Amino acid sequence: MEKKVFMTIKEVAKKGILPEHAIRVLIKDDKIPHIMCGNRYLINYPKFLEEYGIKEYI
Repeated sequence: MEKKVFMTIKEVAKKGILPEHAIRVLIKDDKIPHIMCGNRYLINYPKFLEEYGIKEYI
């Protein structure tokens, strides 16, 4: 099974690292690597983990 590179806010929040609201605030402040596709924000999950020094445990 391949790992996803880009994930939605809800998908990242389900990983348990940060709640949805905190992720949205960080995106608004441009502190999380992301792109906007239509009306959705897609987070570059591996780069997000790397930038914040988080080891994926889930």
